[in-house]
Amino acid sequence: MRSQHPGGVEQEIFAFLLVHHALRDLMHQAARQSDQDPDWISFTRTLRIIRRHVTDQAAFSPLPNGPGPSHGPV
Repeated sequence: MRSQHPGGVEQEIFAFLLVHHALRDLMHQAARQSDQDPDWISFTRTLRIIRRHVTDQAAFSPLPNGPGPSHGPV
């Protein structure tokens, strides 16, 4: 765990559980759409695909000129 405080550790555990649940839900939806058994879909492979997709999107800036200098909170 990254956090050094009990409250932060608890929050991190809940975050991991939520991500796990979300991935399992996506796997179930994919299995239903392709008429396959959900048990045959690899959790590890799904996690790798999602990580790759999320990091690809993180490199994309929705701003027309890309990210600019930060001027603090607005």
